Amino acid sequence: MNTKIYNSPFGKRYGSKEMLYNFSPKKKYSTWRKLWLSLAEAQKQLGLNISEKQIKELKNNLYNINFERVSYYEKKFHHDVMAHIYALGEICPLSRPIIHLGATSAFVKDNTELIQIRDGMEILLKKIINIIRNFKKFCIKYKNTPTLGFTHYQPAQVTTVGKRATLWLQSLLLDLKTLNFRLKNLPFRGVKGAIGTAESFKKLFNGDFKKIQKLEKIICKNFNFKKVFSVTGQTYDRKIDSQILNLLSGIAQSAHKFTNDLRLLQNLKEIEEDFEKEQIGSSIMAYKRNPIKSERIASLSKYVISLENSSAIVSATQWLERTLDDSANKRLVLSQSFICVDYILLIWNNILNGLRVNTKIINKNLKNELPFMITEFIISEIVKNGGDRQKIHERIRIHSMNTFKKNIINGKKNDFIKRILNDKEIPIDKKKIYTLLKPKNLKGFAREQTSEFLKKEVNPILKKYSYIKNIDS
Repeated sequence: MNTKIYNSPFGKRYGSKEMLYNFSPKKKYSTWRKLWLSLAEAQKQLGLNISEKQIKELKNNLYNINFERVSYYEKKFHHDVMAHIYALGEICPLSRPIIHLGATSAFVKDNTELIQIRDGMEILLKKIINIIRNFKKFCIKYKNTPTLGFTHYQPAQVTTVGKRATLWLQSLLLDLKTLNFRLKNLPFRGVKGAIGTAESFKKLFNGDFKKIQKLEKIICKNFNFKKVFSVTGQTYDRKIDSQILNLLSGIAQSAHKFTNDLRLLQNLKEIEEDFEKEQIGSSIMAYKRNPIKSERIASLSKYVISLENSSAIVSATQWLERTLDDSANKRLVLSQSFICVDYILLIWNNILNGLRVNTKIINKNLKNELPFMITEFIISEIVKNGGDRQKIHERIRIHSMNTFKKNIINGKKNDFIKRILNDKEIPIDKKKIYTLLKPKNLKGFAREQTSEFLKKEVNPILKKYSYIKNIDS
C-alpha cells in the first residue's frame, strides 16, 4: 500500500467481494466488450457485413484487457470509451473496423451501469432475505417475553421483545417491496444512437425502423432485460439513479433506526451486541462494552442517506439531450452507495446472529415501572362502571407526579399503588389491581400480532425466496 497517497476505505474496509466486483474495472470494462460483441452479433444477424471470424475474435477477448494500453490511449485522447476501443482493436485487428459500429459512448456506459444497478440490487436482495430469516427466528423466540415499551423514550406500556422486533422487520419489508419493484421495472437503455434518435443506425439499416427495433430487442434479451426505454436522449433518464438512491437510502434508514434502538437498549443492559472475548471497548475505560457494530452501521447509513440528495440534483439539472456534469458524480455516488448498503446488511446480519437478550434485566426494569402501567386499566374499569374519565385521569396524574417527586427521584420505594388504593375518589378493587401487577397481563395482543405478522407478511416472502442460501456472518 502506498502510504503517501489517499487510499479509499471502499474495498479495503467496506463491502463484500461480490459487490466490490460488481463495480470493479474488470466487471465494468468486460461488460463494455460484451455489449460490443452483442451489438456486432445482432448487426450480423440483421444483415450487416460482419464475419463469423470477427465475432469469434471479440468473443475470445472479452476479459483480455490491457489496462496499460487503455491508460496510454486515454491520456492521448482524453476519452475513456475511445481508449478502450483502440486497446481492444490492438488485440482484435480483424474486428477493429466493426467495434462500436453505429453506437455512442452511452451505449456501453449507460447499459453497463444499468446492468451493475440490477446486479447490485440482486446482491442486496440475498442479504435482505437472510436478515428477514434471522428476524423471524428472533420474533418467534421472544414474542411472549414482556418488556417495557417507550414513547419519547419514556416508559409507556408493556410490549414484548418479539413484537418490538416486528417493527424493525416491517421497515425492512417496505424496503424489500421497493427493491422488488425497481428490479422488475428497471429498463435497459438499449440502442438509441448519439442523441436518442438512432440516426446512425438508420443509415446502417437503410431506414428500416423495424430492423432497429429488432436489433434493440436482441441485445436486451442477451442481457436479460425485459423492459427498455422507449425514448432517451443520449443517456438514460437520470431519474433512475435518483430512484435507486432513494431505495438505498431507505435501506440505510431502516438499518439506522434498528441500531439507534439497539444502542438505547444496550445502555439499559436489556439487549446487547455480541462482545468478543478479547474485544476492547476503550483505551482507558477498560470496563466499556461499546456497540461498535451498531455505530458502524449508523455511520455508514448517514453517508448513504446524504448521497440520495446528490442523485436528485443530478437528475434535476441535466440539459436537453445530454450534459456531462453527471459523469464524475455517478461514478462516485452509485458505486459507493451500493457498497455501503451491502456492508451495512452484512453487519446487520452479523449483529442478529449474536444478539444477546438479558431477560432478568428486562424483568427488573419492567418491575420498576409496572405500577404506572396499569393506569389505563384503572381508568377503563371505572368508566365502565359509570365513572368520569377526565376526573379519574386527573387524580391518577396527580398521584403519578407526586410519586415521582417525593419517592422515585429521592431513591425511595415506588408507592404509587398505595396512593391509588388510599384515594377514595378512585373506586377500584384491590384484588384486580394486584392481579394486573403481572407483566403477562399487560402486554395486550403483542404475542398474537407478532404471530399474525409473521404468518401473513413474512412467511410468504421467505417461501418465495427459499432458494436463497444463508450467508455466513
